[in-house]
Amino acid sequence: MEYVTLNNGVTMPKLGFGVYQISREECERCVREALDIGYRHIDTAQAYFNETEVGKAVRGSGIAREEIFITSKVWVSNYGYEKTKASVEHSLSLMGLDYLDLMLLHQPFADYYGAYRALEDLQAEGKLRAIGVSNFYPRALADIAAFARTVPQVNQVEVNPLHQQVEAHALMDKLKVQIEAWAPFGEGRNGMFTQPVLLQIGRKHGKSAAQVILRYLMQRNVVTLAKSTHRERMAENFAIFDFMLDADDLKALADLDTKQSLFFDHASVDAVYLFAKFTQEVGRQLV
Repeated sequence: MEYVTLNNGVTMPKLGFGVYQISREECERCVREALDIGYRHIDTAQAYFNETEVGKAVRGSGIAREEIFITSKVWVSNYGYEKTKASVEHSLSLMGLDYLDLMLLHQPFADYYGAYRALEDLQAEGKLRAIGVSNFYPRALADIAAFARTVPQVNQVEVNPLHQQVEAHALMDKLKVQIEAWAPFGEGRNGMFTQPVLLQIGRKHGKSAAQVILRYLMQRNVVTLAKSTHRERMAENFAIFDFMLDADDLKALADLDTKQSLFFDHASVDAVYLFAKFTQEVGRQLV
């Protein structure tokens, strides 16, 4: 495993296992298998509705709590100082944990300032080892880093070969905010797993397109979340620490960048309305 050190000194594994869109019925098994394979970084969220199952898997793994880095995220309907504090306590209760290694604000909408102040205070209380944000486009990240008491330790954003976030990454480095990738495979969109450059580099190293993607992000110092419900694929995604991409590989991969999201632009007006609607739907389920 490779690690990064966050701006407050906390150490974070660079490769994590994400549980987005993994059902409650499958989540505990998947997390147990990921931990058995060697993953020590698990990423969930209030809006994934599987925090309970993540907690069961972690507690039942037999692995010391301090060896597992656990992330969750506060959903927008829980923003605002008091609601955020209560929601984090609820997440801890659901998972049966005394603390989280990282808590993020899931989206850059609504009262994220009040929510972030709650994370700062919970961090001071020792219930959160690190805090940060997710999907904060450059202006939103610069805003909160400039005016909050605590510069976020992490910003989790979409990063994949077709949307490499080079400029955003440069800003995060300047601010000493660790970039973390969701959807490194782009959920297979735009023919990601059959992309000729990825396949060619994979053949060169005896690796799959997915392994090339993960290795590329590791070498760009991007903390990355890989997800699968299949044990053999989990193991394949974990087997990326025994090879290195060379300068020619890195150049070819950099040239794949379209600078366009495969999903949506969080800085757009359309995203505001999309998440306002989605927040109402998720919020009803979180009550």
